Amino acid sequence: MFIFLDTETTGNGPADRLCQIAFKIKGGYTVNELFNPGMPISIDAMTVHHITNEMVLDKPAFRNSDTWSKLRDLVNSDGYVIVAHNAPFDVDMLKKEGIEPKNVICTLKLARYFDKEGVITKYGLLYLWYYLKLNVDATPLTALGDILVLEALFNRIYAKAVIEFGDDTVAKMIELSSKPVLYRRMPFGKHKGLKMEEVPVDYLQWLAGTELEEDLRYTIEQYLGAWG
Repeated sequence: MFIFLDTETTGNGPADRLCQIAFKIKGGYTVNELFNPGMPISIDAMTVHHITNEMVLDKPAFRNSDTWSKLRDLVNSDGYVIVAHNAPFDVDMLKKEGIEPKNVICTLKLARYFDKEGVITKYGLLYLWYYLKLNVDATPLTALGDILVLEALFNRIYAKAVIEFGDDTVAKMIELSSKPVLYRRMPFGKHKGLKMEEVPVDYLQWLAGTELEEDLRYTIEQYLGAWG
């Protein structure tokens, strides 16, 4: 059973916490609630999700809610899989609250994996919504809206995965979500848009010495290793 999940948070730093969570059980019910994160919501975060400190002031802490208990029981049950876009971020937020999902599918990693020719320039959820022309009636940049788009994106990816993986589809999607996935094209900088094999080696060597997210670091290491 798939649980489509999205969190909105106080910010993107290691100390930040969730202030909203939405999740939808495929074929079942939907939850969408605000919580008091116990710390201020940053202005930068407000400009994304439009949740203010005043809106969560009288809300319960997530750990003190029935939603926390319900979600914890679900993710600890056999057969349930969390589906999220850029799942490591949402899973990290859940772990801060004492919830540790057993099985996770990341639609961002899988979207990148199935873009074999690197024709998609960005993999953000909203970008993929419009790029793939997903037929979803949702409000952008809200937790509820995001899980509706997420479900539609997952269905598109799942159809591709079944063709490639057959009976092992779900297990393979979980496996791919748990490890780095190659970039096909350089996502930024003066060589943005070039196929990775076309990017100058000295530029990749320079990038390797900077702070990079997991997939891009893995990609650069793979290409530098292939070139000796």
